[in-house]
Amino acid sequence: MKLTFKRGLTAALATVMAYGLVAPDSAQAQTKWPEKQVKMIVPAPPGSAPDGQIRLISQKLSEMWGQSVVVENVVGAGGIIGVDRVAKSAPDGYTFLYNTIGPIAVAENLMGPGKLPYSPSRDLVAVSLATKTPNWITVHPSVPANNIQELIALAKKNPGKLRYGTAGPGTTQHLTGELLNLVENIQLVGIPYKSSAQMTTDGLGGQFEILIHNTPVLLPYIRSQKLRPLAITSDKRSPAEPQIPTMIESGVKDFEITAWFGFMAPTGTPKPIIDKVSKDVAAVLAMPDVNKRIVDQATEVVGSTPEQYAAFIKSETAKWKDVIIRAKMTPD
Repeated sequence: MKLTFKRGLTAALATVMAYGLVAPDSAQAQTKWPEKQVKMIVPAPPGSAPDGQIRLISQKLSEMWGQSVVVENVVGAGGIIGVDRVAKSAPDGYTFLYNTIGPIAVAENLMGPGKLPYSPSRDLVAVSLATKTPNWITVHPSVPANNIQELIALAKKNPGKLRYGTAGPGTTQHLTGELLNLVENIQLVGIPYKSSAQMTTDGLGGQFEILIHNTPVLLPYIRSQKLRPLAITSDKRSPAEPQIPTMIESGVKDFEITAWFGFMAPTGTPKPIIDKVSKDVAAVLAMPDVNKRIVDQATEVVGSTPEQYAAFIKSETAKWKDVIIRAKMTPD
């Protein structure tokens, strides 16, 4: 339907009206967004922390919008394949990314300039920071360490012998292990996996000594005593397991790592849609049932404006660039 606007109307307001996000002067019917199915791509496998979160949030958004919101898991290359899918999608407001930290704030500096098939800052736009999820640092029950200092002492006595699993380069497992190596001058060995699910299975089976993973994933195994928790990587203890100390409390100075998940869209997606999704996500996260389910998984609920999320991504990218350089991290 062709729309006619009064002289002097700004292009931005015209875009807003065209997507039906504010009331037009004309009584003529306006195009509404969304008019069809919305796709949410998560670059992580089913059962992972971001997968569980996006499915919960998407269900509420679907009810709010009156349209189906479909979650698609696109895994591979530490999340790079899924992010690239969104970066190359049409910027029409019908494809969004539920991003993870690695392919957004770490991979570009870890892989080297021009090595990614997309540019996080050029090809994607921030929508909303949804949650922050720390890691548990755990060991298999056969490992003779009951706290972080005992693990560090064991590592110093056995350089290059203690192993931890990673779900790929630039993931928070990788960052946690390498940062611990850096600040404590030890030599933990990272074992890369193609999937976090297989990594978790092997860690539970004692195929390596140290299992690091997002809190929602490991919480059931900690409670069933299949893993021994040593510390949490957030700056505060989790209400879900308040007896487990933080890394900072355990004597590792300034050690804080959180995975963070949020919504992004292809660059060029209309700003009124970006703003609407951001506000609607914040509304969903504030719903008591949604908030409780996320918090009960030892995860912090955020919800932010696009501008706040963009600034957060910029700061995290700078932080991990410094760690990558100091730790001499490589994508291998």
